[in-house]
Amino acid sequence: MALLPSNVSFSRQILPILALIGIVAGAIYIFTGLPDREITEPASEPPKPTGALADAARVAGAGIVEPSSEVIDIGSALSGLVTDLRVEPGDRVEKGQPLFTVDDRAVRADIREAEAAIREARAAIGEAETARRVAREQLALYDNLSDPAAVSRSEVIRAEGDAASAGNRLQLARSRLEQAQARAATARTELGRLTVRAPIAGEILAVNIRPGEFVATQGGGNTQPFIQMGQTNPMHVRVDIDENEASRVELGAPAIVSPRGAAEIRVEADFVRAEPQVVPKRSLTNSASERVDVRVLQLIYRLPQSAASDAFRVGQQIDAFIPAAAAASEGE
Repeated sequence: MALLPSNVSFSRQILPILALIGIVAGAIYIFTGLPDREITEPASEPPKPTGALADAARVAGAGIVEPSSEVIDIGSALSGLVTDLRVEPGDRVEKGQPLFTVDDRAVRADIREAEAAIREARAAIGEAETARRVAREQLALYDNLSDPAAVSRSEVIRAEGDAASAGNRLQLARSRLEQAQARAATARTELGRLTVRAPIAGEILAVNIRPGEFVATQGGGNTQPFIQMGQTNPMHVRVDIDENEASRVELGAPAIVSPRGAAEIRVEADFVRAEPQVVPKRSLTNSASERVDVRVLQLIYRLPQSAASDAFRVGQQIDAFIPAAAAASEGE
């Protein structure tokens, strides 16, 4: 090449040097770009059984923490605006305690109207009773006359008609009274339904309404319950056991339960019951190998109260280990 000295060859001297530089640069790039293969401790310890279950036959399952009453979704029997909200998440309430109220002005107006109709019907009853008594006394007077010719037949017929008419008005007034009383009772029932009360004693888990919001009855387009509550003392765990493993579980035995991500915390939960129906799996653990096209047996266990208050929360995922039945252990 014209730019190089005459005693320097590009193909024999320069090109090999460039190739060597390229090889060195490629090697450096490859070695610096390798992933870090250093062995480190996992961020969280995987769940594992302890005690008698450490070396014994067992069945593992995942589950969810729930109230012992299960989660109760609170709705409203009537639609309207929320005028008073009396609870917040975390509050503990007694059975029958008011949770929130819906606008009751229209219902109170119906009560006042029904009470006015009651007063009117009672006045009409009093008037009809008086008219009937006068008509009957008049008829009795005519019947006691010694001379039948002293009173014309037309007068007697008119008195009899007055008595019958008063009796009919009395019957009609009594019917109107019953109708007005029924309307008043219905309105008072509606008034009571506008105050939503706690069905049980428990803890408020979620509040999804605010004062001034419009609430509708079930089926009115609401996508979530207005309030969620449950009995959280004690709490339960609902453990899903794959249907293929259901026959291996020793029903009635306690389970070792750990919160998801905190395998170092292990508590012994007492068996409560097994749900009678095997259902499709709904609680997912986000594991890459998890199958969702399976059915599971749901087992309910009671958490000890001390552990329930410290390490477990409603809706939290848990890992559980349950002893295998004796026949399954022998088969293994």
